[in-house]
Amino acid sequence: MKYHVKHYIKGRIRLSLNLPPLDERQADTIKYYMLKSDGIISVKVYQRTASIAIEYSGNTKNILKIVEEFNLNNVEVPDRMIENTGTALDNKYKEKLLTLVAVRFIMKSIMPPVVGMAYGIIRSIKYIKEAAKSLSKAKLDVNVLDATAITVSMARGDFATAGSIMFLLTVGEILEEWTHKKTIGDLARTMSLNIGQVWKQDGDARVLVDGSGIKVSDNIVVQMGNVVPFDGNIVEGEAMMNLVSLTGESKPVYKSVDSYVYAGTVVEEGEIVVEVKELSGTTRYDRIIKLIEESEKLKSNVENRAEVLANNLVPYTFMGTGLVYLLTGNAMKALSVLLVDFSCALKLAMPITVLSAMREARENNINVKGGKYLESMAEADIIVFDKTGTLTKATPEVVDIINFGPGDLTEKIRVAACLEEHFPHSMARAVVEEAARREIYHDEMHSKVEYIVAHGVVSYVDGKKVMIGSEHFIFNDEKCSVHEEYQKAFDELPEEYSHLFFAVKDKLEAVILIEDPLRDEAVDMMRDLKELGIKKTVMMTGDNKRIASSIAKKVGIDKYYSEVLPENKAEYVEAQKENGSIIAMIGDGVNDAPALAASDVGIAMSRGAELAREISDVNILKDDLSLLPKYRELSMGMMKRIDYNYKSIIGINMFLILLGVGGLIQPMTSAIIHNASTLGIGLYSTKNILKDR
Repeated sequence: MKYHVKHYIKGRIRLSLNLPPLDERQADTIKYYMLKSDGIISVKVYQRTASIAIEYSGNTKNILKIVEEFNLNNVEVPDRMIENTGTALDNKYKEKLLTLVAVRFIMKSIMPPVVGMAYGIIRSIKYIKEAAKSLSKAKLDVNVLDATAITVSMARGDFATAGSIMFLLTVGEILEEWTHKKTIGDLARTMSLNIGQVWKQDGDARVLVDGSGIKVSDNIVVQMGNVVPFDGNIVEGEAMMNLVSLTGESKPVYKSVDSYVYAGTVVEEGEIVVEVKELSGTTRYDRIIKLIEESEKLKSNVENRAEVLANNLVPYTFMGTGLVYLLTGNAMKALSVLLVDFSCALKLAMPITVLSAMREARENNINVKGGKYLESMAEADIIVFDKTGTLTKATPEVVDIINFGPGDLTEKIRVAACLEEHFPHSMARAVVEEAARREIYHDEMHSKVEYIVAHGVVSYVDGKKVMIGSEHFIFNDEKCSVHEEYQKAFDELPEEYSHLFFAVKDKLEAVILIEDPLRDEAVDMMRDLKELGIKKTVMMTGDNKRIASSIAKKVGIDKYYSEVLPENKAEYVEAQKENGSIIAMIGDGVNDAPALAASDVGIAMSRGAELAREISDVNILKDDLSLLPKYRELSMGMMKRIDYNYKSIIGINMFLILLGVGGLIQPMTSAIIHNASTLGIGLYSTKNILKDR
């Protein structure tokens, strides 16, 4: 594609494409293509000018080559990626604002005054109706205040002031609604469109395929800990389903053959084969939109406080108006108080601040599922970390496999990989990948697999019980022992590695040595969190004390707990909450789910088990721990902005009231400055926080 460079600084470039103005689908196609390309961080498409702004990393020539190779006609975008992208929503609200401004200009500058008066009276009916509804419910709220200010202004013949009030109120309503819907939409799209690879049942075989290639009537396999990607009927298997994403109810529900399951629900226990009836897209998107909008999780405490305070201040505004009139006998001074209220700005600025922070978090690959999780993260004083896949890399590697019994080691590795391939944990993936590296291939050779969370896996091969798991599981729970002739070798197992034990019947047959390297960014992340005010960092892991101690020392963890069970993590979180602490928990596995649910802020890593991501309050969408301090900084920045907004609203409006009561400004001027400042604070609240800081 041909283009020319309009603007360039290192890491950011703006290009004008050799195209006419773009429609919505073309804009979304360009954005989809660019974001799938290596090195491109973000893309903004300007439809009217057919230009794009690209934020990137790496070589500029590579980015320009991507643009040169782009052809609108050759890019296939899955329909579900186009549906509900947000482009149409943005265009709708931009058009609303432009229409509002145009009509206001025409009424003030072109139409005769009598037409403007008639138009103002017609528009005021909406506000009077809202006020009447509130009064019918014995509520003296901001609707009554707005209607009173508009009605009094018109009754005095001051239609210019009434028109200004209604214009600014409408602009505020549009901006609030736009920001709200856009943020909600971004969140819902993340939850509804994020489908990667799925297991497809093809006869007796199971094939891992891209989710975009699944069609209606295909059979897909959903294993324990995974999210159902499409709506459909269960044709095989049974499971306990977590329906929290659909109903908000966290108690698992039993589902079996002929039961209907919905996309977004999670298999907590069991395994099912689902015949796809409906591909994800608009239906699920709309369902999630409804769930989010109805959920109280969306509202932070500061939003609720602002809303309550806004309504509580309305009676005082009326009292102030009456008091000024009684003391001065001057209707103009009394009107100055009536036209300047605190509640309008409070109701506008606080929700927009929170929703904008949620949007900004999403732009930084942090998916926050509710405003209160930003507030809680800002106030958190303890962060609890899982180890494997969280502080360490999500791809542990097998260093060696030691034979601890008679028989072929290759066959033992084959069985171990066959068992572990069913489970999403990173240690299991390491075993499967090691078998592949050794070119040891495995068909299904075992009976139904039983997974004991944080312990291990049990099944049967040729009538023999086979197990793979932790030392505690193999020797304490399953009562296995070491072949006598291998005891010395067992006592000398290298301590610097994690150990995964494979046993048959009641004897240890092999030990898999696994190295789980520390994440490159872990040390810097820990330092940054402490600089941002986190008082205590804790690591809780099922690994032994030796491994836990080594990792804790390298990272700079304040306290660690080893050989803990999932319930131990949750119990620790609950105990700290009872002591008055605000707890954030970050993990990646099925075994972290109870603690994630119990914490004030549950944070799941991007490559973790889907159950952990579904049950958590925040998803880190990029495999990068440095996003955790960024999330903390964003949360703290949001709270500082809210504090600034409170002070600004009180300061500006108090100053205007004093000027009005003192007769230094007219009510119309007071109203215009008040509404303009409210709008200004609202617009300021939509600005990115991290860039400001």
